Amino acid sequence: MTAVGITIAIDAMSGDDGPEVVIPAAISFLQKNKAFDIILVGNQDKLEALLFPTVKNLSDNLNKPAISIVHADTVVSMDERPSRALRNKQDSSMAVALGLVRDGRADACVSAGNTGALMMMGRSILRMYPGIDRPAITKLFPSQGGGCFVLDLGANVDSSSEHLLQFALMGQLLAQAIKKIDKPKVALLNVGGESMKGNEQVRLAASLIEECEAVNYVGFVEGGDIFRSVADVIVCDGFVGNVALKSAEGAAKIILDGIKAFFTETWYKKLMGRLLLPWLSRSLRQLDPDTHNGAIFLGLQGVLVKSHGRASSASFEHAIDLAAKEAQANLPALINRQLEDVLF
Repeated sequence: MTAVGITIAIDAMSGDDGPEVVIPAAISFLQKNKAFDIILVGNQDKLEALLFPTVKNLSDNLNKPAISIVHADTVVSMDERPSRALRNKQDSSMAVALGLVRDGRADACVSAGNTGALMMMGRSILRMYPGIDRPAITKLFPSQGGGCFVLDLGANVDSSSEHLLQFALMGQLLAQAIKKIDKPKVALLNVGGESMKGNEQVRLAASLIEECEAVNYVGFVEGGDIFRSVADVIVCDGFVGNVALKSAEGAAKIILDGIKAFFTETWYKKLMGRLLLPWLSRSLRQLDPDTHNGAIFLGLQGVLVKSHGRASSASFEHAIDLAAKEAQANLPALINRQLEDVLF
């Protein structure tokens, strides 16, 4: 990856383990991507204590100060009410990191913090695209054909049919930018493929999306189709999407744990594991949720990536890498420009 002058602001205090996870992830990312800069946002004393002397050695290696610190007084807790955080935590690491993107000091923000608070602060600080009512959370699910974007994954538990149309537009533009596809296939998640199935909200959304010439709509899909490359983008409300995400992650963990347990039970199974696991490793990495850590907030006028709150350092690094790719592609400007052509 190459970049010139791209800076990523990281909310270093949020998540279950805060800077103990964030700092090793940031250092590992910079060692692989020397053209980027990172701003860690949080308690300066704590961050400096963990960074020194590693950051000095890293800066000497890169011939520049690759990591800097911006102090923030407070932290948004994982169980804090989003509305309370928005009112009372404008000095938090989350809000300050978002402010750096708004003010042009950073090109992207990554946080492992409270999802609801992150959505509300993102809307307040970064603002929405004109014509888009709500942000949507999306990520790339592994599939047979290189991955499928599913949205919304939890930003909105109640979405109108008009919101689903907006999600379809943004998801298609995202797939064009990230997957490099001219006409990504867009589908609606439903309980069946027949036109008469589903609730009123989904059936009305199907009519709206079908009427929108800008969307390459291919119809309804079911949950299992997420992994079969039936579509490049699958649209649903946040309640359904979050259930689908957590179910997929839970199933993947059961499969991975079962495979690991099988190859450690006896000496001959361990021998089989040595022979077979190198061949299976690529497929197993596709199943591992940690290798897909990082969900994108679409609809905001700035790059914002949400990491899993329980992410390891290796997993958090994936979220940083995703934010870097979005910033490189200048995704918010690209989507905003194309939405103007469609919505206005």
